[in-house]
Amino acid sequence: MKTCLECSEKIVGREDKKFCSDSCRNAYNNKINKDTNNFMRNVNNKLRKNYRILSELNSEGKSKATRDKMLNKGFDFDFFTNILQTKTGDTYYFLYDQGYCFLDNDYFMLVKKEI
Repeated sequence: MKTCLECSEKIVGREDKKFCSDSCRNAYNNKINKDTNNFMRNVNNKLRKNYRILSELNSEGKSKATRDKMLNKGFDFDFFTNILQTKTGDTYYFLYDQGYCFLDNDYFMLVKKEI
Protein backbone atom coordinates (compact mmCIF):
# COMPACT_ATOMS: atom_id res chain seq x y z
CA MET A 1 0.00 0.00 0.00
CA LYS A 2 1.39 3.42 -1.01
CA THR A 3 1.28 6.46 1.26
CA CYS A 4 0.82 10.15 0.47
CA LEU A 5 4.10 12.06 0.08
CA GLU A 6 2.65 14.96 2.08
CA CYS A 7 0.62 13.52 4.96
CA SER A 8 1.59 9.80 4.87
CA GLU A 9 -2.05 8.68 4.66
CA LYS A 10 -2.86 5.57 2.65
CA ILE A 11 -3.57 6.26 -1.02
CA VAL A 12 -6.68 4.77 -2.61
CA GLY A 13 -7.10 4.77 -6.37
CA ARG A 14 -4.78 4.59 -9.30
CA GLU A 15 -1.53 2.74 -8.95
CA ASP A 16 0.61 5.76 -9.93
CA LYS A 17 -0.97 8.26 -7.49
CA LYS A 18 1.46 10.00 -5.15
CA PHE A 19 -0.96 12.07 -3.06
CA CYS A 20 -4.23 11.33 -1.30
CA SER A 21 -5.84 14.63 -2.40
CA ASP A 22 -5.35 17.80 -4.42
CA SER A 23 -4.70 19.79 -1.25
CA CYS A 24 -1.84 17.45 -0.26
CA ARG A 25 -0.40 17.65 -3.79
CA ASN A 26 -0.56 21.47 -3.70
CA ALA A 27 0.93 21.70 -0.20
CA TYR A 28 3.79 19.37 -1.16
CA ASN A 29 4.63 21.27 -4.35
CA ASN A 30 4.36 24.65 -2.60
CA LYS A 31 6.88 23.51 0.02
CA ILE A 32 9.32 22.26 -2.61
CA ASN A 33 9.11 25.44 -4.71
CA LYS A 34 8.82 27.98 -1.87
CA ASP A 35 12.31 29.54 -2.05
CA THR A 36 12.44 29.75 -5.82
CA ASN A 37 8.89 31.04 -6.06
CA ASN A 38 9.47 33.78 -3.47
CA PHE A 39 12.57 35.06 -5.25
CA MET A 40 10.88 34.97 -8.65
CA ARG A 41 7.72 36.54 -7.24
CA ASN A 42 9.73 39.44 -5.76
CA VAL A 43 11.62 40.06 -9.01
CA ASN A 44 8.43 39.88 -11.09
CA ASN A 45 6.69 42.29 -8.72
CA LYS A 46 9.53 44.81 -9.12
CA LEU A 47 9.44 44.44 -12.92
CA ARG A 48 5.66 44.92 -12.96
CA LYS A 49 5.92 48.00 -10.73
CA ASN A 50 8.63 49.54 -12.93
CA TYR A 51 6.55 48.81 -16.04
CA ARG A 52 3.46 50.47 -14.54
CA ILE A 53 5.51 53.55 -13.62
CA LEU A 54 6.99 53.87 -17.12
CA SER A 55 3.57 53.34 -18.72
CA GLU A 56 2.05 56.04 -16.50
CA LEU A 57 4.84 58.54 -17.17
CA ASN A 58 4.99 57.72 -20.89
CA SER A 59 1.36 57.63 -21.98
CA GLU A 60 2.17 59.37 -25.29
CA GLY A 61 4.81 56.86 -26.42
CA LYS A 62 7.72 59.30 -26.04
CA SER A 63 8.34 61.71 -23.17
CA LYS A 64 10.84 62.91 -20.58
CA ALA A 65 10.97 62.43 -16.82
CA THR A 66 13.38 63.29 -14.04
CA ARG A 67 15.18 60.72 -11.91
CA ASP A 68 13.49 62.18 -8.80
CA LYS A 69 10.03 61.82 -10.30
CA MET A 70 10.70 58.18 -11.18
CA LEU A 71 12.22 57.41 -7.76
CA ASN A 72 9.34 59.13 -5.93
CA LYS A 73 6.92 56.79 -7.69
CA GLY A 74 9.01 53.82 -6.52
CA PHE A 75 10.99 53.05 -9.68
CA ASP A 76 13.94 50.66 -9.12
CA PHE A 77 16.70 51.20 -11.70
CA ASP A 78 18.23 47.79 -10.92
CA PHE A 79 15.34 45.90 -12.54
CA PHE A 80 14.76 45.80 -16.31
CA THR A 81 14.25 43.10 -18.92
CA ASN A 82 16.77 44.00 -21.63
CA ILE A 83 19.28 46.58 -22.86
CA LEU A 84 19.45 48.14 -26.32
CA GLN A 85 22.65 49.83 -27.51
CA THR A 86 22.02 52.20 -30.44
CA LYS A 87 24.46 52.93 -33.27
CA THR A 88 25.00 56.39 -31.79
CA GLY A 89 26.12 54.86 -28.48
CA ASP A 90 22.98 55.55 -26.45
CA THR A 91 21.93 52.82 -24.03
CA TYR A 92 18.22 52.15 -23.54
CA TYR A 93 16.98 49.99 -20.68
CA PHE A 94 13.68 48.26 -21.38
CA LEU A 95 10.91 46.71 -19.38
CA TYR A 96 9.27 44.72 -22.14
CA ASP A 97 8.14 47.45 -24.58
CA GLN A 98 8.68 50.48 -22.29
CA GLY A 99 12.20 51.90 -22.20
CA TYR A 100 14.29 54.73 -20.85
CA CYS A 101 17.62 56.34 -21.68
CA PHE A 102 19.66 58.71 -19.51
CA LEU A 103 19.94 62.18 -21.06
CA ASP A 104 21.60 64.76 -18.83
CA ASN A 105 20.83 66.79 -15.70
CA ASP A 106 19.05 63.72 -14.25
CA TYR A 107 16.53 63.56 -17.11
CA PHE A 108 15.48 60.38 -18.88
CA MET A 109 13.97 59.92 -22.32
CA LEU A 110 11.05 57.50 -22.04
CA VAL A 111 10.10 55.54 -25.16
CA LYS A 112 7.72 52.79 -26.16
CA LYS A 113 8.79 50.14 -28.66
CA GLU A 114 6.34 49.43 -31.42
CA ILE A 115 5.62 45.72 -31.43
